[in-house]
Amino acid sequence: MRLKPLTIAVTAALITASQSAFAQDTSTAVDEVIQISATRTSQPASSIAATVTVIDGEDIREQLAVADSLSDVLGNLVPAFSPSRQKLTSAGETLRGREPLYLIDGVPQSNPLRNGSRASYTIDPLMIERVEIIHGASAIQGMGASGGIINIVTKSASNGSEQEFVAGLTTSPEELSDGLSYRAGYLTRHVSGDWQVVAGAQLRSTGMYVDGNGEFIGTDVTQGDTQDSESFDLFTKVGYSIDSEQHVELMVNHFNLQGNGDFSPVTGNRAEGIAAISVKQPSEGDPAENKVTTATVTYKNKSVLGADMNWQVFLQDFSALYGGGRYATFQDPAYGDDIFDQSRNDSNKFGSRLTMNWSALADLPVDLSAGVDYLRDTTFQELAQTNRNWVPETTFNNWAPFAQLRYQQDGLTVSGGLRYEYGKLKVDDFTTLYTYNSTFVEGGEPSFNELLPNLGVVYAFTDSLRAFASYSEGFSMPDVGRVLRGINTPDLSVDSFLDLQPVIADNREVGIEYRGKALRASLSYFSSESDLGARLQPNDEGIFSVARERTEIDGIEFSASYALSNNTSFDLNYADTDGEYDSNADNVVDTQLGGRNIAPRRMNFSWQQQWTDMVNTRLQLNHLFDRDIYTGEQAINNFEGYQTVDLQMNYDSPDYGLFTVGIENLLDEYYLTYYAQTAGADRTNFAGRGRTVSINWFYQF
Repeated sequence: MRLKPLTIAVTAALITASQSAFAQDTSTAVDEVIQISATRTSQPASSIAATVTVIDGEDIREQLAVADSLSDVLGNLVPAFSPSRQKLTSAGETLRGREPLYLIDGVPQSNPLRNGSRASYTIDPLMIERVEIIHGASAIQGMGASGGIINIVTKSASNGSEQEFVAGLTTSPEELSDGLSYRAGYLTRHVSGDWQVVAGAQLRSTGMYVDGNGEFIGTDVTQGDTQDSESFDLFTKVGYSIDSEQHVELMVNHFNLQGNGDFSPVTGNRAEGIAAISVKQPSEGDPAENKVTTATVTYKNKSVLGADMNWQVFLQDFSALYGGGRYATFQDPAYGDDIFDQSRNDSNKFGSRLTMNWSALADLPVDLSAGVDYLRDTTFQELAQTNRNWVPETTFNNWAPFAQLRYQQDGLTVSGGLRYEYGKLKVDDFTTLYTYNSTFVEGGEPSFNELLPNLGVVYAFTDSLRAFASYSEGFSMPDVGRVLRGINTPDLSVDSFLDLQPVIADNREVGIEYRGKALRASLSYFSSESDLGARLQPNDEGIFSVARERTEIDGIEFSASYALSNNTSFDLNYADTDGEYDSNADNVVDTQLGGRNIAPRRMNFSWQQQWTDMVNTRLQLNHLFDRDIYTGEQAINNFEGYQTVDLQMNYDSPDYGLFTVGIENLLDEYYLTYYAQTAGADRTNFAGRGRTVSINWFYQF
């Protein structure tokens, strides 16, 4: 990748700043030690040979004053994450150009067999304690983390009793009726003797979004939308300490979001820059829905064969209904003429994750983590209005033993490990839809196995300055469902044609990080490549197929924060990612990856000010730079960058709780979203949200 002038400037600034700060303060240790559980063993962030971001509960609460979802929060705080779609889909929302793996307390939320891109909409933010993000491909949590890991850690109880009440209103000043959203929630934490209990409920009613021109933003009736919807979340976590070494815990979360279907879209025009809008008219079919139940039982024992054991068993029932249309793909004379249909993804998971951690083996500074994971995923995709299977029921069984060693002494941390993946897919005989010639396909049981290594080195020059380098392999499954449903050639069998080989992402990263009293800064360069990628390409109707091609991605990430005083601080985050794929099967990348994969260069800047003991503000700027996507010498897609400014104002009353006023897109900027400009169609040429005001109340006692 050719480093751009701003990239060079950022690099120079970090080196200069870190040298200056290092010269001023080489003896001060940073007291804060953040423990990261996404690595399968709790370890300080400073010992991980990768870029790590932790978004704590306070950050989430602040961002929700100017954001509508977890993907909005990630986009505001993690520039390497693609700009949010502002829809009920995470399609096109990547981390470092590849899809991340979403976890809730370690339970995978993605569906490897038929990726419906709803993994970030399975829990309400009220239930979240913090979000741990490990940037870059990793296999330690299993499949799906080719771009990184986003581990959502739910709230827990530590001591005493605590009650939380939240309530809020959000609206556009342009539309105070249909644009009104409201939410209310309650959560309790209680510890009594050996019992720990957390229980919560959250209700949301989301109105219509309004763009910078005062128009209702187009409703995505295909992928689904968060606007014009109702949702609720029920959460409970019950723990019991058997004795000083044993603990068992049950967690259940049920999330349900359903559209109201009161608005219909009016198609835009990408070529002329006309955005899709919405009109108040019931949409055809059933409104989109996400219904997800996740349950885990975790048993911990600090003394099993000299190790600290963590054994988790989980279940997940996932059902996602998508919008529909009268697409040619859905037509079949047996069901009539001009058929309207819509699809539903159903997935059931059962899994087991056993981790054993040994510390100080043979009284040496060596730790060992080992274990085995199992996953069974059964998935199918149906056309809900006519009860036809679009993707046949498929069952995937996956076994993965792993081992990881870590040596840590005198500022040096060296870690390395292996994970062996064996996967087997079972598909019965099936017949494709009429539009694919009603082709009969013989079932089969294809399988694969892969050995995935990782190696990382961290060296702490002082308590404040460290550098790291790492190599890791992550993997994800090609979207098997898209491949199976599109077969139109007779006399094929699943065993003979299905390319089940996973997408292996080789990730390399080097970085430097300084964490002093006033200044914190980090810079990393990363690259990843896949010999056999899985790029999605759409047809004229926007229905995607899978192309297996070589891909190469690289980029830099920079972050810095500076506390001018106890009351004033500034944050700057910047990311620049580029990627190409092999378009002509000569094993040489030659064409830029589009907006569905690669985010634009992006900079986030914020100023936080504590005005009094009870009043503070945060002003943040999100700037997306222009991006041209080339094929050879000709630009095939141009992205006109944009920037938005958000303002949060907090009043913390000792008696009445915390009151927050948030203004998203303070300057009422009108813009077409990054996805709309680079990967969308006329019907998905959506504008982003205009000025939106939110008033929230948090009360804790």
